[in-house]
Amino acid sequence: MNILVVEDEPKVGAALTAGLHAEGYEVTLARTGEEGFFAATEKCFDLIILDVMLPGRNGFEILKTLRKQRIQIPVLLLTAKDALEDRVAGLDAGADDYLVKPFAFLELSARVRAIFRRGKVDVPSVLKINTLEMNVITRVVSREGKRLELTMREFEILEYLLRNAGHVVLREMLARDIWKETSQLSHLDNVIDVHMARLRRKLDDQFEPKLIRTIRGMGFVLTEDDH
Repeated sequence: MNILVVEDEPKVGAALTAGLHAEGYEVTLARTGEEGFFAATEKCFDLIILDVMLPGRNGFEILKTLRKQRIQIPVLLLTAKDALEDRVAGLDAGADDYLVKPFAFLELSARVRAIFRRGKVDVPSVLKINTLEMNVITRVVSREGKRLELTMREFEILEYLLRNAGHVVLREMLARDIWKETSQLSHLDNVIDVHMARLRRKLDDQFEPKLIRTIRGMGFVLTEDDH
C-alpha cells in the first residue's frame, strides 16, 4: 500500500513516516500544501494522510480540489482543531476520516487499517477523453469507434496520460513510472520522444482535435483544450 503523508511539522512527519514504514507501507512525505497537491495528482496512492494547517494551500483546499477533479483517493485528515464545525467541514469536503492532534500512533494506525478494510476506491476500467476511449481490462483503444493498434509501451504511455489528463506529464515522470528509471539523470529523453511521436501519429494524425500536446522544456499533456 502506498501512502502520501502531507505534514509540515518535521517531527510529526518523520514519526509518521517511520511508523508507517515499520508497518510495511510505502510512504511519500510532502511538507507543504503545494508539494502534497502535486504529489497527489502526479501519482496513484492508496491513502493520503493530510494535515489541515499547511503553509500555502491548506488541507481543506487541497481536498476540495482533489474531489472536484474526481480524484477519489481515501483521505485521513489531521488537525489541531477539535471543534465540531471543523470536523463537519472536513467530512463535507470529502474526507474519509478525521483525527485530532495530538494523537497516539496506534490510533492512527487503526484508522488507516479501517479505511483499507472498507475497500479501495474503484479505479475506472474505461478511460475517455473526447472521442478517445481506452478499456484497461480488454486493452482495446479506439477513437471515433476505430480501433487503434498500439504496442505494449504505447498503451502504457497512453494510459498514464489518460489518468493524468489535463495535467502536464514530465519526461522524468514517464522515465520513472513507465521505464522504471529511478536515476534523477535519465538518458531516456530521446527514447520517450520517439515513442510519443509514434503514439501521436496513431492517435492524432487522422482525427480532430489533436489531443497530445508537447509542453516545451517540460513534457506532454493530453487535453482537448486549445489553451
